[in-house]
Amino acid sequence: MNFELSPSQNDLKEAARRFAREQLVEVAREIEVTATAPSRALLNRYAEMGFLGVNVGEAYGGLGLGNLEALIVLEEFAKISSAVAFPIFESSVGPVRAIEFFASETLKQRIIPAVCAGEMIVAVAMSEPQAGTALTDLTTRAEVRGDKIIITGNKRWCSGGGHSDAYVVYCKLSDAPGAKGIGAVLVEKTREGVSFGEPEQLMGFRGIPSADIYLDSVEVPLDNLIVPAGGFAKLMEAFDLERCGNATMALGQASGALEDVLDYVQERRQFGKELVEFQAVQIKLAEMAMRVEAARLLIYRAAVNAEKGLPSIFESSTAKCFSNEMAREVTSDAVQLMGGYGYSKDHPMERRMRDSWGWGIAGGTIDIQKINIAASLIGRRFDQRK
Repeated sequence: MNFELSPSQNDLKEAARRFAREQLVEVAREIEVTATAPSRALLNRYAEMGFLGVNVGEAYGGLGLGNLEALIVLEEFAKISSAVAFPIFESSVGPVRAIEFFASETLKQRIIPAVCAGEMIVAVAMSEPQAGTALTDLTTRAEVRGDKIIITGNKRWCSGGGHSDAYVVYCKLSDAPGAKGIGAVLVEKTREGVSFGEPEQLMGFRGIPSADIYLDSVEVPLDNLIVPAGGFAKLMEAFDLERCGNATMALGQASGALEDVLDYVQERRQFGKELVEFQAVQIKLAEMAMRVEAARLLIYRAAVNAEKGLPSIFESSTAKCFSNEMAREVTSDAVQLMGGYGYSKDHPMERRMRDSWGWGIAGGTIDIQKINIAASLIGRRFDQRK
């Protein structure tokens, strides 16, 4: 057990930190104002620096490093903003990894190198109007007809909806009840029958487009099948890694807030002295730091124990739940410490607080993570329908 990053990991962390702080601060401000996703030109720069697909195999254009290295990079970008970090998230812990683990070799070669090169964006389409937490209630259907798959249904709350180039669509591939009939298919944006609703207007997550997806008898080749019916458990295993990414995105909001507020309390003066000289401020800073450090260790544990595979549901849910709650508390404390400046849109602090609430909803709510944790402790799943 080693609680120190290796020299190469520290070098990677410093490279990501330097790039994010030097190149992305103004980009993040512009994204917040315009609510537009990072440009393709910016994705190309990410790719040139090796920040896309950090933990994707070298055969598919990634760096071939571990999950921990990917999360180290993700946190440094998330400290700047959720939006500028989201392409890192999608390429390292998002749906691309499900393709890498479970899809055919031809589909992997067709999709993953393009993502790692910044030429393609892939999002996940899971939730539906009547299937969010109760994901096994989804109704989107996919029927295999010879060498084609025909998909029909509607998807909600798709981060990247309308903007991404392709979607990993969770769907019913057989009439088997519940999870037994669910699998996943890749659907490209340009396929006939794919359309999108109006962009969602959210409390936070500006620059991470979200929109409904409508699939009207969309036809894709059989090779686009990622996981057949009965593969829901596999999809959830891949989603455990996405939970670690979600936890890291929340961590980045908090650790970025802590770094900024540490500077602020040493610069801002009241009653003739720096804010940091007040004992109440010192105690609050210590509490914030303890929460940030604890969240980071939980995330690192899940990543390291998974090695280059997928983390356990217990460790990923524990990391996500704690990090989500922690980020809401720490960013709120940071806004309070900065007073009017923290509440002003001229500073990134209020944005971090709004985004922190989003990460506790996305990817499985805080409460459902607690259900996962309890189920792991007891050793069985609980049927919420009874």
